[in-house]
Amino acid sequence: MKYRQLADTGVFVSELCLGAMTFGGRGQQWQMIGGLGQSEVDGIVHRALDAGINFIDTADVYSNGESETMLGKA
Repeated sequence: MKYRQLADTGVFVSELCLGAMTFGGRGQQWQMIGGLGQSEVDGIVHRALDAGINFIDTADVYSNGESETMLGKA
């Protein structure tokens, strides 16, 4: 995995980012976009970490916060 320094913070992040918008499915809009369950999320996150990805995009609006909760559990 290749890493890049995040501005002048001294933090290095992977060039690839894991998007977590499909994690969960709470709320009408998110049921159509996402719907991944915890076991699926666990597998995706663990494979990403094993590959060296340390940069994950999530937001409290994804599945009304369920995405962040599932990511934390993984």
